[in-house]
Amino acid sequence: MLFHSYTFLFLFLPCVFGTFLYLEERKQQRELALAWLVIASWFFYAWWQPVYLFLLLLSTLFNFGVGWGLQSTPRRSLLVLGVGGNLALLGYFKYANFFLHSTGVLFDTAFSPVSIILPLAISFFTFQQIAWLVDVYRGRVTEYNLLHYCLFVCFFPQLIAGPIVHHNEMMPQFSPGRERSHRRRDVEVGVTIFCFGFLKKVVLADTAAVYADPVFAAAAHGESISFFEAWGGTLAYSFQLYFDFSGYSDMAIGLARLFGIRLPVNFFSPYQSASIIDFWRRWHMTLSRFLRNYLYIPLGGNRSGLTRTSLNLLATMGLGGLWHGADWTFVCWGLLHGGYLILNRSWRFMRSLLPWPTGAGRFGFSLSVSLTFLAVTLGWVLFRADSFAAAVRVYRGLAGRNGMILPPDAVDWLGPLHPWLLQLGWRFESVRYLYGWEQLAWLIVLGVIAFLLPNTMQLLARYKPALPSQSLSVALQGSRIQWRPTVYWAAALAVLMSWALLAINRVDEFLYFQF
Repeated sequence: MLFHSYTFLFLFLPCVFGTFLYLEERKQQRELALAWLVIASWFFYAWWQPVYLFLLLLSTLFNFGVGWGLQSTPRRSLLVLGVGGNLALLGYFKYANFFLHSTGVLFDTAFSPVSIILPLAISFFTFQQIAWLVDVYRGRVTEYNLLHYCLFVCFFPQLIAGPIVHHNEMMPQFSPGRERSHRRRDVEVGVTIFCFGFLKKVVLADTAAVYADPVFAAAAHGESISFFEAWGGTLAYSFQLYFDFSGYSDMAIGLARLFGIRLPVNFFSPYQSASIIDFWRRWHMTLSRFLRNYLYIPLGGNRSGLTRTSLNLLATMGLGGLWHGADWTFVCWGLLHGGYLILNRSWRFMRSLLPWPTGAGRFGFSLSVSLTFLAVTLGWVLFRADSFAAAVRVYRGLAGRNGMILPPDAVDWLGPLHPWLLQLGWRFESVRYLYGWEQLAWLIVLGVIAFLLPNTMQLLARYKPALPSQSLSVALQGSRIQWRPTVYWAAALAVLMSWALLAINRVDEFLYFQF
């Protein structure tokens, strides 16, 4: 069930929220209201594939049992059992065919794929529970309530695609003693954030997909991609992924706020980053937090010299890439970002040795943001392509190796430049995957929103819409434009939501559902 489907919007959500509100407002029924949320979350998960609900329940009970044992006897062997069980489950369902195929290629043997349907959200709830087990072992968990733990694992706003929540963020919010004295404000803020996310997904991300998908589909089928087609499709995918994930993050935070629960910030204008380090503090922030706390730091972090730090970064980002998908293209994408981070750290170190100030000013900052965006965008080709061969075809197009081709009507507005471009080898003929001024206008609009406008968390900063981020000091910092619960804001959002609802031709999954 998708957040932007009619079934969710007009059946599931009103029923769940109305019943929760009724139960919560009755005295001494807080735990019953939470139990209702757990049941609703299980139903939400089972809607896609009922049989995998048993997998989610088994994983939840297994980890709670191991955690219960760890809190009384914190033995390393029990922790290894718990973490190993989670990784075994994830490895079978998500990586069995990947390892079989890789082994077959390595040893030149036949490969027979195993028929496995990847369970939704298995990467998210597995990592979430691994973090919980590690913290139990370290003595950082103080509450062992099965109902609260079940809700911590399966809470439907963040179950399918994050954020990857931490127990010390969520469990205290389930406490029976936390009365909801600002119910009206929670609803106002929650609905507003959800609407912003809905608009990002349905209007912005799905429109960008119209220009991105044909280019990568053509590359997957072996077609050559010209320069402008390649850049148009790659930029469109960069914005599609951006607004798709940003939209989901907003919708998750908004839905949780309806129930009086604040989720952590997971997405904070990453295309406004001036470095790759800053980018990973803003993109999928809870995954970055998990990889840092439970992989990078245990490997040694940056405490053992430049070489070891570089290897730790490559290992962490390579595994982070593998987390996103069971394919070597994802691994290489992760290693590429590991290389970016090494270069970024090296550049910062060299700048610190200079005997003069290195403040770059507004121009330098804009240049840094542009270079960061270019590096990230080039990496998205590996992330999106179905294979290395398809990625190479797109990269060849980006480099102009397949020709500079514009549609014939471009001759009219190029004027005197036309003969000169012909001499340079440009061609003016029909192109299948370039949509002219319409595509250019959409890319400009999407760029302005991503690079220049405040994000949802900034618009609603005064109402503390989400839990703050420790890794981003400006998280939840307000902007000049501020949302307020006024008739004007409500009317504007109502008009935009009505337009978006009527514009839905098909319900496309969120891109992060596949992870």
